[in-house]
Amino acid sequence: MSNWAALRIGWIARRNAVFANPRFQHWAARLPVIRWIARSRADAAFDLLAGFAYAQVLRAYVEGGLFDVLHNGPLSAAAIAPRMGLSEQATLTLLRAGRPLKLSEEAAPDQWMLGEQGAVFAANPGVQAMVRHHRLLYADLADPMALLRADRKEPTDLSRFWTYAGALQGATERGEDTAEYSQLMAASQHFVADEVLASVSFKGVKRLLDVGGGHGAFLKAIGTAHPHLSLGLFDLPEVVATGGPVLAAAVGEVRVSTHPGNFFSDSIPQGYDLVSLIRILHDHDDAPAQSLLGNIRKSLTPGARLLIAEPMARIPGAEPMGEAFFGLYLWAMGSGRPRSPAEIIAMLRAAGFSAARPVATAQPVNASIIIAQA
Repeated sequence: MSNWAALRIGWIARRNAVFANPRFQHWAARLPVIRWIARSRADAAFDLLAGFAYAQVLRAYVEGGLFDVLHNGPLSAAAIAPRMGLSEQATLTLLRAGRPLKLSEEAAPDQWMLGEQGAVFAANPGVQAMVRHHRLLYADLADPMALLRADRKEPTDLSRFWTYAGALQGATERGEDTAEYSQLMAASQHFVADEVLASVSFKGVKRLLDVGGGHGAFLKAIGTAHPHLSLGLFDLPEVVATGGPVLAAAVGEVRVSTHPGNFFSDSIPQGYDLVSLIRILHDHDDAPAQSLLGNIRKSLTPGARLLIAEPMARIPGAEPMGEAFFGLYLWAMGSGRPRSPAEIIAMLRAAGFSAARPVATAQPVNASIIIAQA
């Protein structure tokens, strides 16, 4: 252990002992500046305690259709209640629960409208689709210790849903799973596409291949913004059979090439100067993820590049999303883990890439980016 690590361990231990001391807490609550810090920490601690309740309030707004109802506000609780199939008192309880979360707002006495966050959710069906989907995660996390103790190959609600995790665990209803997977990915993919479009230059890129590209939502966004690009879609045969025509209809058939295959066992199509992996790498454990990077590297000519975009671990300002949320999400899914940019860059070097660098994004909770060169 280095001297720096020993000093840091000692400092953390002393800090924790001070914060846990009731006498320090009592003292801190009485000093103006320290009191503000102490209150901020107390609020953060309560948010950790109440986070599940907050998420369930959001879920009720989505599944109950309350965002759509409030979009036509202001409305009274009595007018809202029958549209949700709730009593007036239950409706008021939900409206009031969403008020501090900024999902709803009482513009005048008993006149309810969308709050600031509610307006964002109401306008974004992709976010609402993810909220509905998270019921599976919450079910798997009902007993988190049991989930963590279980064999990761044991089926969970999430692993039954996701096509690729289900395939690894011997799922049989592949077609249905693939359709559900693609629908959810298409609904939310624009978050990542927006980060890529805002952060990455496509000047000089002529041909873009999206590996594991689903129904082509990412390629559609990039291809619409950059009409000079030829687009390649590589995914399982049952996915590209439906995704290819959807993408061709959106950007023009002449620009689209489809490549059915398995990116672990089949060769990656050659002739592309940029290959993208969008929210793919973190879905897989280290050995298959390393194999995938090696398979892609073999397909690239010198100078061609690989673009990786997904939520990553240890990103300043997005740490909870990376390891707290996606760490448990991927554990419940039964495959993969969030990785830091340093870990991914080390894997890229091991796969034979000559260089790799992170690219800053405005919203790392949506995605961080790494670009590697063959």
